Amino acid sequence: MHESPSAALHFRGHCVDTDNPVEFWTHDGVITFEPVPGADTVCDGGWITSGLVDAHNHVGIAPGLGVTIDQARGFARLDARAGALLIREVGSPLDTHPLDADPNGPRFVRSGHHIARTKRYLRGYGVELDDPDTLADEVRRQAHDGDGWVKLVGDWIDREIGDLAPLWTDAQLAAAADAAHAEGARITAHIFGTDALHGVIAAGFDCIEHGTGLTDDLLAAMAQRDIALVPTLIQVENFPSIADGADRFPTYQSHMRALHAGAHDVFAHAVEAGVPIYAGTDAGGFVDHGRIVDEMVALTTIGLDAAAVVAAATVGSRQWLSGSTLDEGERADVIVLDADPRVDIETLHAPRAVVCGGAVL
Repeated sequence: MHESPSAALHFRGHCVDTDNPVEFWTHDGVITFEPVPGADTVCDGGWITSGLVDAHNHVGIAPGLGVTIDQARGFARLDARAGALLIREVGSPLDTHPLDADPNGPRFVRSGHHIARTKRYLRGYGVELDDPDTLADEVRRQAHDGDGWVKLVGDWIDREIGDLAPLWTDAQLAAAADAAHAEGARITAHIFGTDALHGVIAAGFDCIEHGTGLTDDLLAAMAQRDIALVPTLIQVENFPSIADGADRFPTYQSHMRALHAGAHDVFAHAVEAGVPIYAGTDAGGFVDHGRIVDEMVALTTIGLDAAAVVAAATVGSRQWLSGSTLDEGERADVIVLDADPRVDIETLHAPRAVVCGGAVL
């Protein structure tokens, strides 16, 4: 999968991104609209779209610790073969930048390490701050370790109270957002419950991951401020099993089960409120890699039609992340389908071809 493209390719069909007929070629892994003699025809008819985007993924994480770069490369291959050719890696204990040398692997947009407080997150997975007032300083460091994003843990179980609780004060969150933006980065937060959302939204964060505790007033504020949501629906389905493993904390168990029970309505209200929503699997922990289409199908159950979901995982998400699309000189990340996914989203489970960096996988 990670060898340089050996042949020029030719595509002709209907472009899902633009809803227009399209014909293009590839040369040295990039798209050109100038004919390339001798190019191998991948499709002459059919539906063509940009590669899918998994906007919440962790190729550097697996159950336990110690993922190697070769293991991460294997996870990335699974995602790419499923069509996820651009991955937003929102936190990893492993530096996955060496994967950028794989010319036909998925492209990455990273947020560096998770930022958390000591004993308030999964041990060894992120940077743990003894002094929460140093959050803004750590955000500045992580802004330079990532690719334009910073990720912090907004809430997690507080073992002293036995339930989800915020990690940071509103002032600390405001300073963190200001620090990220001053460094030219965007900032996002993992949040399951409700309490931590108020400070994050007021601080002007750019995105919220999961967001199962969102309320109508918070959703209205997100829509007004153009704060995105990546709901990770297939991860939320694991909330009951997560609760089942936390018998020491019955309040937390009840809370997680309640968040799971209310998640569908929360996300349906997010759609109604006009919150920007993008597709992300949260692969790397409880969720296997290669499930981006499952997440897209799940998104159709909360009030998004198939066309909106396709946009949320292709051209819309690529524009949000400043990723390439099917334009002259852009990296050739292309999916060829037998049917229009805006009509039949299940067709994405069986693509005719997945082309990553100009190579057919």
